[in-house]
Amino acid sequence: MSIRVVFLGTSGSVPTLKRSLPSVVVQCPRDQWMFDCGENVQRQMMQAKVSFHKKLKIFITHLHGDHVLGLPGLLQTMALMERKELVQIYGPAGLKSFLLCTKETLNFGLNYPVEVSEIPGEGTICDTAEYTVTAFKSSHAVEGYAFAFEEKPRPGRFYPKKAATLGIPEGELWSKLQSGKTVKAPNGKTVKPTDVMGPMRLGRKIVYTGDTKPFEGFAKHAKGADLVIHDCTFDDSLAEKAWKDGHSTPTQAATQAKAAGAKLLVLSHISARYPDAAALLEQAKKVFPKTVLAEDFLELELPLNE
Repeated sequence: MSIRVVFLGTSGSVPTLKRSLPSVVVQCPRDQWMFDCGENVQRQMMQAKVSFHKKLKIFITHLHGDHVLGLPGLLQTMALMERKELVQIYGPAGLKSFLLCTKETLNFGLNYPVEVSEIPGEGTICDTAEYTVTAFKSSHAVEGYAFAFEEKPRPGRFYPKKAATLGIPEGELWSKLQSGKTVKAPNGKTVKPTDVMGPMRLGRKIVYTGDTKPFEGFAKHAKGADLVIHDCTFDDSLAEKAWKDGHSTPTQAATQAKAAGAKLLVLSHISARYPDAAALLEQAKKVFPKTVLAEDFLELELPLNE
């Protein structure tokens, strides 16, 4: 059960010929999780073969146009495609008013349910059977949140030989043990899951910053992340401008990822002033070698943690 991360847009503020505006989709076996929704997202989804009908949750980091103006068009397109599944949208205060105003002004209808939740503050904002999303304050020019997408811990590895030794026949009792239930073997012996299984295995974790300059507490929220997707709008020589505008440089993003003990860093939200952003990657790698430069349609597979 791999998790697929698809970068639909990787530019900052304005699109370029090679980069669309910010949007990342995390594809899980049964649902999709979108982080930010820049303009033209529908075409990017088509090209990346991202479903318009699968279960979808959308998380908006902040209410700047390049991160949110794709929402009305996406919602309308899915209505025209006869979508039926619920869409859940999470974002800062003001998101409901923005969507309601747009919907009324453009006079378009939705033939599927949409739920909009404004983030009340830091903490868990979405909790399903398999995954959670936690919001924590970022540091940009307006109110904004970074998000930690986390897979819940999975049961430990099951050892058939141990089960057989304890008199548990293959079948229903094995399934019960793997689901965390204590069972009684045909020989009358009580067997607990811990008798035949290894320790719980950590789920995968993805942290998406949206637009932000470095801020205290990031390492705590991003601790041990399998993937950090971090703002990298300007190169190191423009550190003063980045700080003033609420953005990060490669060295700053790399320092954040290193402090968090992340496994992989992806630099995104690249300014249009860099038609070739290779220099940004080089700067980041000096601090955190396991760094990748985002490009539109980049796909990453996150394997199960063992």
